[in-house]
Amino acid sequence: MNFLRGVMGGPSAGPQPSGAETIQKLCDRVASSTLLDDRRDAVRALKSLSKKYRLEVGIQAMEHLVRVLQTDRSDSEIIGYALDTLYNVISNDLEEEEQDDSEEENSPKQVDDLGSQFTEIFIKQQENVTLLLTLVEEFDFHVRWPGVKLLTSLLKQQGPQVQQIILVSPMGVSRLMDLLADSREVIRNDGVLLLQQLTKSNAAIQKIVAFENAFERLLDIITEEGNSDGGIVVEDCLLLLQNLLKNNNSNQNFFKEGSYIQRMKPWFEVGDDNCGWSAQKVTNLHLMLQLVRVLVSPTNPPGATSSCQKAMFHCGLLQQLCTILMATGVPADILTETINTVSEVIRGCQMNQDYFASVNAPSNPPRPAIVVLLMSMVNERQPFVLRCAVLYCFQCFLYKNQKGQGEIVSTLLPSTIDATGNSVSAGQLLCGGLFSTDSLSNWCAAVALAHALQENATLKEQLLRVQLATSIGNPPVSLLQQCTNILSQGDKIDRRGSKVQTRVGLLMLLCTWLSNCSIAVTHFLHNPANIPFLTGQIAENLGEEEQLVQGLCALLLGISIYYNDNSLENYRKEKLKQLIEKRIGRENFIEKLGFISKHELYSRAAQKPQPSFSSPDHMMFDHEFTKLVKELEGVISKAIYKSSEEDKKEEEVKKTLEQHDNIVTHYKKVIREQDQELEELKQQVNTLKSQNEQLQTTVTQQVSQIQQHKDQYNLLKVQLGKDNQHHNSHSDTVQMNGIQVEEVSKLKEELEEWKNKHELLQGQLREKDSLIEKLKPVQLETGTEQSSQMSKSSVLEHNNELQKELEMLRTQIQLQSAEISKLQAENQKLQVMNTSADPALGDSSATAAKNLELEGRLVQEVKELKSEVKALSEEKASLKQHLDSSNSTVAILQDEKSKLQQEVAESKKEQDDLLVLLADQDQKLSALKNKLKDLGVPVEDEDDIESGDQADEDEDGDEEEQD
Repeated sequence: MNFLRGVMGGPSAGPQPSGAETIQKLCDRVASSTLLDDRRDAVRALKSLSKKYRLEVGIQAMEHLVRVLQTDRSDSEIIGYALDTLYNVISNDLEEEEQDDSEEENSPKQVDDLGSQFTEIFIKQQENVTLLLTLVEEFDFHVRWPGVKLLTSLLKQQGPQVQQIILVSPMGVSRLMDLLADSREVIRNDGVLLLQQLTKSNAAIQKIVAFENAFERLLDIITEEGNSDGGIVVEDCLLLLQNLLKNNNSNQNFFKEGSYIQRMKPWFEVGDDNCGWSAQKVTNLHLMLQLVRVLVSPTNPPGATSSCQKAMFHCGLLQQLCTILMATGVPADILTETINTVSEVIRGCQMNQDYFASVNAPSNPPRPAIVVLLMSMVNERQPFVLRCAVLYCFQCFLYKNQKGQGEIVSTLLPSTIDATGNSVSAGQLLCGGLFSTDSLSNWCAAVALAHALQENATLKEQLLRVQLATSIGNPPVSLLQQCTNILSQGDKIDRRGSKVQTRVGLLMLLCTWLSNCSIAVTHFLHNPANIPFLTGQIAENLGEEEQLVQGLCALLLGISIYYNDNSLENYRKEKLKQLIEKRIGRENFIEKLGFISKHELYSRAAQKPQPSFSSPDHMMFDHEFTKLVKELEGVISKAIYKSSEEDKKEEEVKKTLEQHDNIVTHYKKVIREQDQELEELKQQVNTLKSQNEQLQTTVTQQVSQIQQHKDQYNLLKVQLGKDNQHHNSHSDTVQMNGIQVEEVSKLKEELEEWKNKHELLQGQLREKDSLIEKLKPVQLETGTEQSSQMSKSSVLEHNNELQKELEMLRTQIQLQSAEISKLQAENQKLQVMNTSADPALGDSSATAAKNLELEGRLVQEVKELKSEVKALSEEKASLKQHLDSSNSTVAILQDEKSKLQQEVAESKKEQDDLLVLLADQDQKLSALKNKLKDLGVPVEDEDDIESGDQADEDEDGDEEEQD
């Protein structure tokens, strides 16, 4: 600090050092001081002097400041001072803002030269720019912000050179893209300004920036700032987007493919209250409209423009623009730019043109938007730029739109004119403008009507039918005749504006109308006053203003010769050429014809489709008309010099070519129709193929199912036949649904037999119970005990026999079950073999091969397949019915079998109960015998009882034999 007091002028006495000496001392201090604080103070002092002593600081200190940037990277404060000092030296903005009254004040040119020279010195060493890119990566605010400003200033002074250095620097552009993600708005906003300068006129950098996700980040910033209601940051982002998209087809395609067009729609959502438009909002919306126009510019490749136009329609952007177009309270310049934007969005896109034709203005009654716009175009009180924009919109609506051209011309035809006069049509407005006293309206209406006829010979012929009522009492005249009348009387009519402009507009309309339409040429030549007027205009020596009219008259006369079909004897091609030779001269005619393409206004109009004129007086040529002149000028010049024999040959060649063209057109039409039919047939064939494949699959499935049902049916028949042979060898067979029921009757007989045996056993049991009851009150003899023992052994033997018969029944059931399982296994094997050798599959594959070879018989084959499927379905239904009946019969048999098994089980249970009762009775008899013995009553011996039981058994055996 002591050093600074000495240098900057402290209390010490003596002469004060000059600014250059002070700067020199500070530079020495920066270079030689070993303490960082001293160097920092010296750099801070240089910063404070750099605005006033820019030249001295730049010359003496730049090298030292660069060295500070290289060596003192660890101290952000001294780096910030060094960057600010370099910015003050290189930037011209500060010098322009702070002009004072000193003698060293420089002119703006000198200021620009000074900044450019210092920039050139700085970037001579490319390492300096690379070092600066490294410093911009630092997050410290005091380093990053001055680094961004310095780099922006370098790009402003020496843009292409700095761009090239950054482009070859590793990750140079990517480092700068990180500025858009900085959370500090001042750095982010200055980063946008830096990228603006970086992307100017450099397609390579534009592509890199776009692929570094610039579109996403910029659109996010615009949304955060409030879209069109945002501040100057939105404006800067829109300017950067324009740099990235304008004349860069790759970025435009990337923008469209990234679905960023859809994100533009909220920009144009203007509220109902359109009052109070701020200047910034107008600027923002103007830039937004220009950005839309960049994407659909006529200078872009047609494919890219068309895809963007369709995307704008599908996302609702075109609808939003039409809403602004018809809204009230919109500023005039925004309305004009909106009309121009809508024009280019619908230009050449049939879908968008059809939508625009359906838009109605919010009036009562509603009027089409086209009619409302045409009313503004022919209204001389409207601003000139607005009228030009409406004309451009009408031209774009009709561009390659034959449907729209037909709708406009139809409003002029007698059959479609509204007789009530309640509504004004587009045709009426064009005729009104064509014949008004305002020359600008005449020109706009003539050009608009010419676009309705552009490249449409049919409408040119239909327009010949239009009749106009000129005044009360006079007969109507054709539109063509009225145009020529006004053209010949142009000098006599008092008009506002340029009279030449009206005549040029009418001549352009007539040239467009007559070109490539022999019938219109015949109608034009039918008026005897037309040719003398044209030759008179061409032959006169007029001033420079009239030379343009002379050139157009020569073009119209040349069209009348070139497209003449020689149907009028007095105006055949040869006679018209002789007339030119006598009254004008061929060389003079060709010279006058060349006046058109040599005119300055012609060259301007040929550059772009949009009519843009600095003043109404410069509004002379239309862009599409310049194409017509370029096409016809050469062929008319050749036609004038051709002899009659050459004309005849040319006529013959032309007729031959026309015939050839007609034949080619006819065959093209036939081929087109055949292509359409072929496409339809292909679609039908594909449909039928898919149906055929489905039917084949269905047939295959049904055939296999039917075969399975057949196998199951045959198996059931065989199985039931075997059962019938096994169980019914001694009885007649009874058929029920194709199945024998002998087994059922056999089982029923066995059941009856078992029931009888059961009743017999119950009877015997009752007899034994009664015998026991007799023994209770009285004393029994010993023979009774022997009889009881014999009865017990008889019952046991009978029970054993029943158990043996029951076991036989169980064995028989098990054998039948095993036989059924064996038959089921054989059935599965037969099904597998049948599926592998199914003949129906071979037939289907053969049918498919035949269909591929003979597509013409496909329909018949499909019908046969359908009938076969129907027959198979019927057979399947009948087999299914038989199978159901068989299943029901089997179910009945199974029910009977289960019932029999249940009854057998019940019988076995009753037998067990009977055995238990017999055992109880035995015990009771033994107990009674013991009591009788205790009482001293004599009891029969067991031998007597056994002999009695044996006798009972013999009796039972005799009864069984009798049964």
